[in-house]
Amino acid sequence: MGVVTTGKRTMHLNSLAGLARRRRPRRPEQAEAPRPGCAPPVRLSVPAGMTAPLGCDAVAVPEEFGRAMAKRLPRMGCVYADGAHWWWLVPSDSDVSLEWPAPARYTAGALVPDVPRAPALVHRPEGSVPYTPPIPLYLALCRVTGTTPVWSRSVGAS
Repeated sequence: MGVVTTGKRTMHLNSLAGLARRRRPRRPEQAEAPRPGCAPPVRLSVPAGMTAPLGCDAVAVPEEFGRAMAKRLPRMGCVYADGAHWWWLVPSDSDVSLEWPAPARYTAGALVPDVPRAPALVHRPEGSVPYTPPIPLYLALCRVTGTTPVWSRSVGAS
């Protein structure tokens, strides 16, 4: 993993990649227009009384995978459902150095694309933090999809 040192501050390349990805348009006129015929993305909201100190992204899986994954998780954060998918809140940048296996869909900013309204909250954890820990979520998803976790794959010569 690469490291960049700037003065007194050291940053890993994964941190730099996350910073670059989080750059968002600052003015409404710079924002990307929704595609014709598609609803603009809806942001999953953090329930009242909860805080998201690390920002929020979301991982969507088909409902039947979500039910199987829930049985394997030691702790579940906020989970939302839209009828076809379950959406799990995770800390921002939970995709850095991870390849979330298909059919999962990872969305930065906890944005749900192409839906008329926000999915409904179906699970709220105890406490004030809305996150499902991303590594156990990733491992549960790998298990139900039969995917080998990225760090367990053999590296071949090219």
